[in-house]
Amino acid sequence: MKASPRDLLDKCMNFTEAKEVQSAGYYPYFQPIDSASETEVYIDGKKMIMIGSNNYLGLTTHPKVKEAAIKAIEKYGVGCTGSRFLNGTLDIHEELEARLAKFMKREAALVFSTGFQTNLGTISALVGKNDTIFMDRGDHASIVDGCRLSYGKLVKFKHNDMADLRRLLNANNNNYGKLIVVDGVFSMEGDIVNLPEMMELAKEFNCTTMVDDAHSIGVLGENGRGTTEHFGLEEEVDIVMGTFSKSFASIGGFIVGDEAIIHFVKHFSRPLIFSASPPPASVATCLASLDIIEKEPERRVRLWEITRYMHQEFKSLGFDIGSTQTPIIPIVIGDDMKTFQFWKELRQNGLFTNPIVSPAVSPGGALIRTSYTAIHTDEQLERVLEVFKKVGTKYGLI
Repeated sequence: MKASPRDLLDKCMNFTEAKEVQSAGYYPYFQPIDSASETEVYIDGKKMIMIGSNNYLGLTTHPKVKEAAIKAIEKYGVGCTGSRFLNGTLDIHEELEARLAKFMKREAALVFSTGFQTNLGTISALVGKNDTIFMDRGDHASIVDGCRLSYGKLVKFKHNDMADLRRLLNANNNNYGKLIVVDGVFSMEGDIVNLPEMMELAKEFNCTTMVDDAHSIGVLGENGRGTTEHFGLEEEVDIVMGTFSKSFASIGGFIVGDEAIIHFVKHFSRPLIFSASPPPASVATCLASLDIIEKEPERRVRLWEITRYMHQEFKSLGFDIGSTQTPIIPIVIGDDMKTFQFWKELRQNGLFTNPIVSPAVSPGGALIRTSYTAIHTDEQLERVLEVFKKVGTKYGLI
């Protein structure tokens, strides 16, 4: 008997895992928040302490930022109705690019509509079919997809393991182009790339380098310029990428580098050319946020005071926080279901956190991702530690 053809949508009908978790009361995703993104939010009318956002400098509700967005809408309207390539470039897009280039001490900058598109569009534009990309296994999904969209060969090295990168560079050393692309701060683990050693390898093997500083700009470095400033390597890395959905309190992304690189990407990046441009309010938000990043370093100082304190306190309680060096503090649990149960207890006790399971982390490495902002109060932090101590004791983690 001839088998019936498999329907394309069979996998949709057979996908039951999420519904099973929902039925069990442990589904943690797509939670609708009915308030602004601050240190406290409301879900289903219940007030919760937010330790699950990337609002590192606390600018999402800053009066100057909101005012800038409102004024931009009044002047430009709510959208651009086209791509940057055609009718969607406003004068404030170019103003933002000029400001970013100056801030990052680079020749030029290019703004994209999302951070995901920034990596997708940059990598796929630059890497050709005979080229090789070397990427960290912990890199963000947008880097992975940017590599897939290119025609180059993809080689993955062990997370932050420069000995493994050297091994793979030796095994793939040819006369074609080579790109090493990494996260500056890894978004789940919170650790920082070993950039000095990576750059030594890049020089030795004649590689182009790109650093995704989505979680670094505004956070790392004396002036908030990210990983390259943190290590004193601002003149060494070829391309730095950043996003606007973290420290800049908006949405979008950008790259900075030599003018020739930016000019090329601008004319060959399909995600840039065929996507609508960032709306005026978002661009104005970024400009206002950049003003604050430059003029209010005390926010960054406060963020690092909180970061060091929470690192110390979680460790003293006995939690495993991995190798984090940043305001991203993972609480490593291991088992997926135990992580969901732990998350639910935290939620019931008024904490908004993010449970992270495979494939976002390695199998058996499930964790609760917490992250902190410059505007968390001491009282909020003490309540967070109180709840974690209570739930951690109950589940035998401490």
